[in-house]
Amino acid sequence: MSEKVLMKGNEAIGEAAFRAGCRAYFGYPITPQNEIAAYMASRMLDGDRVFIQAESEVAAINMVFGASSAGARAMTSSSSPGISLKQEGMSYAAGADIPLVLVNVVRGGPGLGSIAPSQADYFQSTRGGGHGDYYCLVLAPKSVQECADFTSEAFDLADKYRIPVIIQADGMIGQMMEAVELPPERDLASLPARDWAVGFRRQRESRHITSIHLVPEELEAITLARYKRYEEIKLRETRYEYVPGSGEDEITLVAYGTSARVCLGAKQLAHAAGISAGLFRPVTLWPFPYAALGKIAGSGKPLLTVEMSLGQLVEDVKLSLLETPAADKRLVHLLGHSGGVIPTEEEVFAKIKAVLGK
Repeated sequence: MSEKVLMKGNEAIGEAAFRAGCRAYFGYPITPQNEIAAYMASRMLDGDRVFIQAESEVAAINMVFGASSAGARAMTSSSSPGISLKQEGMSYAAGADIPLVLVNVVRGGPGLGSIAPSQADYFQSTRGGGHGDYYCLVLAPKSVQECADFTSEAFDLADKYRIPVIIQADGMIGQMMEAVELPPERDLASLPARDWAVGFRRQRESRHITSIHLVPEELEAITLARYKRYEEIKLRETRYEYVPGSGEDEITLVAYGTSARVCLGAKQLAHAAGISAGLFRPVTLWPFPYAALGKIAGSGKPLLTVEMSLGQLVEDVKLSLLETPAADKRLVHLLGHSGGVIPTEEEVFAKIKAVLGK
């Protein structure tokens, strides 16, 4: 086993990106993700790779588009308002089938909001975020270890499906420090060939990368083909974690990121009080594990969604019940906070008791 090191979540993301073969990073400072850009500034230059602090978030995402089009693994990162500015470029990347990795260390909103941790960008990341018909694959870590693991894997997923991949970590996950076992460093020569890239080869056919298709029928055909790829992603890459209670579950908590960590503590409080509570954590926010959660909902026991937003994740929890037609939407309950407020274990436990009438 490799030796573990103590790192912030943001730093682990940066190191894992470097080890995954990220050749170019473009960013712009904003709290609470600044450690990613600061780490990459040193690491990328020491590794003879490209680091640019762009003049804006808009410039940064378009630089990623260009670097990826030329054949390089490329990444950008930001926090909520900065991610909003990147959405036009994300839509262009999706429309041109450009693989890239984007990290969103979420802060309170809307607007400039606060620099405290939040999960209020859920709709933005899972519903495309920009204009047009498209999705991004979204991975949500709950630990510094997962920050490293998911970032390393994100580059492979982006290349495999030619899709933008988002690492969605709330500000607490980005700022906390934990011991982490870092993934091995990839040999750049071993990375998948990008035969579609523009590149700099002389004796080959001309390649044109674009997201504009002015004939409506042509654009629809291309979009439908992309949606077939989305169906493959749903089939192969949907991920979740389920932690059962101490007995037959009386209630199932649904949460991700920091909220899931809080729910683990609330589970222990429930166990001490003789209440069996399960925990369902979506690892991919898109594609969402509807079928798996729908199966749990089929038991007829209540679901309690815990999120650092005022009812976004809960919408997908409700959609999961469509997988089990007999399930009652009245079984779905919400404990949500906004503005950077983090739920407490005691608060979740109190809500468990209120839902169960205990």
